[in-house]
Amino acid sequence: QVQLVESGGGSVQAGGSLRLSCAGSGRTFSRNTMGWFRQAPGKEREFVAAISWNGESTNYADSVKGRVTISRDNAKNTVSLQMNSLKPEDTAVYFCAARAGLYGSTTNNHRDYDYWGQGTQVTVSS
Repeated sequence: QVQLVESGGGSVQAGGSLRLSCAGSGRTFSRNTMGWFRQAPGKEREFVAAISWNGESTNYADSVKGRVTISRDNAKNTVSLQMNSLKPEDTAVYFCAARAGLYGSTTNNHRDYDYWGQGTQVTVSS
């Protein structure tokens, strides 16, 4: 079992930056693939980024590539999402997620993730 708690959301102007953090608990955290997803009102949940258990493999949505960096610190059981050059279309609730299987791939399919945090709101104004 993995429990996840996100933090770091907020309101920024377009062009600004935010750093989201996800604190995880559970004895397998360091071996779980982790992902970030987002969901805007009236839209489906959308993949943002994923990182492998050891941080050596990452995967990004085209919409955020070059502006977003995912990283993890297994010693602290945390995963972070650094977001730069934010746009109004980045406005959404951001969710941290973990795959239950060990050493899994950095899939962009939300159905492959088994544990979810409660989400943190990111609002970007123009």
